[in-house]
Amino acid sequence: MVHTDAIDWDDAFANGAYIDGAADYPHMWANKADAFRAQVRARLDIRYGDSSREALDLFLPEGSARGLVVFVHGGYWLKFDKSGWSHLAAGPVAQGWAVAVPSYTLAPEARLPQMTGQIARAIECAAAEIAGPIHLAGHSAGGHLVSRMVCADVALGVRARVAHVVSISGLHDLRPLLATRMNDELGLTVESALAESAALQVPVQGISVTAWVGGHERPEFLRQSAILRECWARAGGDARLVVDGTRHHFDVIAGLEQPDSALTGALLQP
Repeated sequence: MVHTDAIDWDDAFANGAYIDGAADYPHMWANKADAFRAQVRARLDIRYGDSSREALDLFLPEGSARGLVVFVHGGYWLKFDKSGWSHLAAGPVAQGWAVAVPSYTLAPEARLPQMTGQIARAIECAAAEIAGPIHLAGHSAGGHLVSRMVCADVALGVRARVAHVVSISGLHDLRPLLATRMNDELGLTVESALAESAALQVPVQGISVTAWVGGHERPEFLRQSAILRECWARAGGDARLVVDGTRHHFDVIAGLEQPDSALTGALLQP
C-alpha cells in the first residue's frame, strides 16, 4: 500500500489551507458561471438518467460546432454541481466547440464506481446531440472521472470519437484516500480504491491523455499527475505531463475561460 502512518494524508489532500483567499473561490466561480449562462447559447438541464443529479448543461457556439468538449467538475466527489462551472466552457465555445457540463451523484449517496458509470452515460447523452470529435476535461475528482473514461475496463459507447483527455490536477492513485477522514463518506475499500485508480488500470490505446497540474500544487497532487503519466506511458499509452507554472489547485483551471490560453489550446489539440 502507498499510505503509511508517517504521512498525514488528510493534510496531503488539504488544498484550501495552503491557498490564500481559498474561501473566496466558490463564490467567485458561481458568479462567473451565472454571468456566462446569461449571455451564451445554452440548453440547460438535459437529462441523462433518472436520479436527481443526472443532468447536464450544453453550451453552444455560433454556427455548427467543431466537436464536443465535456468538462467534469471536482470537489472530492463530495461537493458542487454543474451550475458552478459554466464559465469554464467559455474558452472552447469561443473556439467553436460545444461544451457539456454534467452533474453526478455525490458521496455518500453514491460510490465512485457509480459516478464513473454516470459520467460515461453523460458523455454518451451529449454525444448524441453534437457530432464530431469528443475531448474530455475534468478538475480534481473530475480529472479522475475523465481519466477513467479511457481505461479499458470502462464501457463507453462513443469511445471511438474520443480524441483527447486533459485531467487537470486529477486524482489517479486512490489508495492514500483510504487513510483520510473523507473516506468515511467516500466509502472506498481496498478493492474499489484499486479498481477506480486510473493509474493502475490499462489505458485504451490511441487516445492522447494530458495530466495537467499547477506548479504550486500540494506535493501529493504533483505526484498524482506524474504517476498517471508514468504508469500509462509504460503501458504503451499516449500520456504526457504538463506542470503549469505558478498555478495552484484552485486557479489552475482558469485558462479554460480564455480561448487563447495554453490550457484551452492543449484541450482542443487534434
